[in-house]
Amino acid sequence: MTNAQIAKIFGEIADLLELKGESPFRIRAYRRAAMNVEAMPKDLSTLGEEELTAIPGIGRDLAGKIRQYAQTGRVDLYEELKNEVPAGLLSILRIPGVGPKTARMLFDKRNVKSIEELEALAREKKLSGLPGIQEKTEENILKGIEQVKKGRERFSLGMGLPVARNLLRLLQESDPRGKFALAGSIRRWRETIKDIDILAAGKRPENIAKAFVRLSAVKEVLEQGTTKCSVLTPEGIQVDLRVVEESSFGAALQYFTGSKAHNIKLREMASRRGWKINEYGLFRESDGKRIAGREEEEIYSALGLPWIPPELREDAGEIEAALEGKLPGLLELADIRGDLHAHTRWSDGSHELDDLVAAAKARGYRYLAVTDHSKGLGIAHGLDENRVREQIARIDAANRKLSDFRILKGIEVDIRGDGALDLDDEVLSRLDIVVASIHSGFRQGKERITNRLLSAVRNPFVSVIAHPTGRLIGERDPYEADLEAVFREAARRGIAMEINANPMRLDLSDRHARMAKQVGIPLVVSTDVHITANLDYMEYGVGVARRGWIGKGDVLNTLGTAALLKRLAAMRHTERPDRKRKSR
Repeated sequence: MTNAQIAKIFGEIADLLELKGESPFRIRAYRRAAMNVEAMPKDLSTLGEEELTAIPGIGRDLAGKIRQYAQTGRVDLYEELKNEVPAGLLSILRIPGVGPKTARMLFDKRNVKSIEELEALAREKKLSGLPGIQEKTEENILKGIEQVKKGRERFSLGMGLPVARNLLRLLQESDPRGKFALAGSIRRWRETIKDIDILAAGKRPENIAKAFVRLSAVKEVLEQGTTKCSVLTPEGIQVDLRVVEESSFGAALQYFTGSKAHNIKLREMASRRGWKINEYGLFRESDGKRIAGREEEEIYSALGLPWIPPELREDAGEIEAALEGKLPGLLELADIRGDLHAHTRWSDGSHELDDLVAAAKARGYRYLAVTDHSKGLGIAHGLDENRVREQIARIDAANRKLSDFRILKGIEVDIRGDGALDLDDEVLSRLDIVVASIHSGFRQGKERITNRLLSAVRNPFVSVIAHPTGRLIGERDPYEADLEAVFREAARRGIAMEINANPMRLDLSDRHARMAKQVGIPLVVSTDVHITANLDYMEYGVGVARRGWIGKGDVLNTLGTAALLKRLAAMRHTERPDRKRKSR
């Protein structure tokens, strides 16, 4: 069993309950359980009841369902609900903007039972005029369907990487003397993947191949040979294994890591020297003599290049930079000194402050910013001005007891539809860090969204713009905004942009992170913690940063505590003429 599987079932139970019009509290309980289960680093099937019920949102009832799935591969309630709700309605809920009420109405009024049926009706303009559906709604539905189709073709890194690492672990256990490595887009930390590539080398290739197709994490064998195998996992991800000789392992690792465009550039460099390069090694054309291949570094060295980190291998100027000795020193996970975006039970987090602090300290952090939601996000039990003041007092009291750790007083303040912030400046001025973000009005026009972001950037107390494009990978496209204009203003005012490390967001993207660096914007890499296990998402954010050519000096939360607080205070500079202005 994988945690992703039970999380998917709990999420779909919530959807099915919502389609039936059940209690919102029960629906919310399953959604919370799905989120928390997916974030857990341990395989739930290995946990006892006490450990399961210690997970926030998992009581004895849900723990029983987890055990039932681990033992039987099914959850009775899930199967019962699927029989009670028309088949196909669940798939329609995957379309952005189509909620349970709309899906049920479409079934009742037009007998829509599948995405394909809905698409046909929308293209024929037979939906407009139904309750809540106008011509623009039809257009949005068609855009959403295209997005769902794209999502079927690729998987998020957050889904693929745990699956890949589990397979790698199982392979290593099956052959402790074998050599194994991830390759392909996962090794380059692409935000989405089409499949998983694993490379292997060992004394008996046929045994490695046989062990691979028999792994417990394999659902179906697509192809089986002595040096190449393909399988499907229960998540529906194709995994390709290639077994090579140890003398070719480095060359194969470079070749199968890619990208294609990067490899073409290397082949051109080799060809100009009278060499050829492939998955078996680097060879002299004239007599076939091997020049390099055992180690990946040998390939680059022979071509007169330093080793290029996999995250940069996209033919985005990395080879030219390497030839000029200008490859950047990239951010490392060990450089991160703390997390600057975290939620407690004061809003929609799952833990008390002490639990979050303990988890952060366990990861070697020196500080943590508590940034609960503001009052406008009612569904998240956001804080009003009085509750912010109360939390400030609690944090001050907690800090007096800490000698080697600092809790930063913060808020994730909502940027309203008119650009005003959700809390007044008097309260914001009391905080160490103010993270501003958009949580509604995603379909507003480009000019309006841009102006909302610009308004937040110009507020004298805002420190960071969180998840700046609002996307959810595979579920919601970025909202339309002139990021270049926002970045220019942020650079002028010294405001930071967030790389949100939640693997469903990864927002900023690598491309936008690189753009932000180029205009001089400081960055933060944060995990948007709602459960302590979310702290482990930091590696995803670091992966995005590395793909964006980001180094340690570009990221604020690589600073020590005193230096960070000084930098945050400096963001409130006197250039801003509206310093004493009150938000509307």
